[in-house]
Amino acid sequence: MWGYQDFNIEEKKVAGIAINTDGVISYHKDQGLVSEVFTNEVLDNMPAGNMAIGHVRYSTTGASKKENAQPMVIRHKKGNLAIAHNGNITNAIDLKQELEDNGAIFTTTNDTEVICHIIVRERLKAKSTEEAVLNTMKVLKGAYSLVIMSPQKLIACRDPQGFRPLCMGRLGDDIIFASESCALDICGAEFIRDVRPGEIVIVKDGIIESIDYDRKEKKGMCVFEYIYISRPDSILEGMSVHEFREKSGRYLAKQNPVDADIVAAVPDSGTDAALGYSKESKIPYDLVFTKSKYIGRTFIQNTQNKRKKLVALKLNPLKNIIRGKKIILIDDSIVRGTTLTGIVKTLRKAGAKEVHLRIASPAFLDICYFGVDIDNKENLIANGRTVDEIREIIGADTLEYLSIENLKEILKDCNMEDFCMGCFTGKYPIKVPKEIKKDRFEEKIKK
Repeated sequence: MWGYQDFNIEEKKVAGIAINTDGVISYHKDQGLVSEVFTNEVLDNMPAGNMAIGHVRYSTTGASKKENAQPMVIRHKKGNLAIAHNGNITNAIDLKQELEDNGAIFTTTNDTEVICHIIVRERLKAKSTEEAVLNTMKVLKGAYSLVIMSPQKLIACRDPQGFRPLCMGRLGDDIIFASESCALDICGAEFIRDVRPGEIVIVKDGIIESIDYDRKEKKGMCVFEYIYISRPDSILEGMSVHEFREKSGRYLAKQNPVDADIVAAVPDSGTDAALGYSKESKIPYDLVFTKSKYIGRTFIQNTQNKRKKLVALKLNPLKNIIRGKKIILIDDSIVRGTTLTGIVKTLRKAGAKEVHLRIASPAFLDICYFGVDIDNKENLIANGRTVDEIREIIGADTLEYLSIENLKEILKDCNMEDFCMGCFTGKYPIKVPKEIKKDRFEEKIKK
């Protein structure tokens, strides 16, 4: 059996695997893409085991460096543990200070190590690892989908709100946990179900048990999982990500129709919505860019300069298709706005007659506290600006966002009862801190 976290995001270039061989946990972690960290030589030298967990890190707390790589492997009085975490702990600073006041020593700058310390603290008092995890959930706030490996058990849990997805599958007699269902498809496993918000699933010797966190708390899976983060071939809470995005495009076409020659996408983030827009509007879909398959996602690069350079390398215009055309350009979201500004300029330069920008999500107005790298309102183009002011900055002829009302209509087909839309509305399922910085454990001394 094995668990897997953060299957589809590798551009932050930190990855690791921990393997359990009859209770002994060994691991390999390093900086680089998965293919760079786990070469054939590395894999050939890793021991065989009966359990393993892997992690690819998209850093929203702490820098992307080797010491922050996961899974985190710890050894304590009652045994060994390996932990992989997807999400963001909003009370991590307070918990870290409390732990340090009681003698805890930290070797990383990520919030996952805080979780490790609390689980070990609780394990020293509890009868089992799963009881320790349940007690840990009582003090953690924020987003955490976890896979935990002890000498004899594989444990998965999801925070009471269900901010980040986590699912369970079966491959023969083996049980697999993954952040997305597409990971199960790729390894040939059968999807069983999503782990419920607040649920702890324990697997030992092929037997599955479950414990539910007993507090009734408001649910709130991050809607950005559907809009951008997850792969289109995943199914989250009973709804296909591709179908969600296609419906977003259909609703956009109904909201404010515009006359144009072609519908096009910013590849690949806008492709599914553009197909939906084209089907609904009956305006033909066409390619206006070729995309380099060697450039990864640009949103999660850590500086704006890097994002702009990668976009220029990533997308090359098809001038013969663009020239003289009125184009409806679809993208999934606008966060900072600078990359789309460059894309619209590229279309103008290639001879586009008009560019009508349609965004398959509402405007980003606020910070994400739960695992998306948006930690400063000042960086958001929609902060303090009207839609027309944003349109003018980007250089489009018209601009339309998907409305909150239509977003909620699309989400009615999901199994989840509610969603976190705090980045669009400023309203969150739980109380949030006054501020939360990605590098909050790495700040220099103020002189």
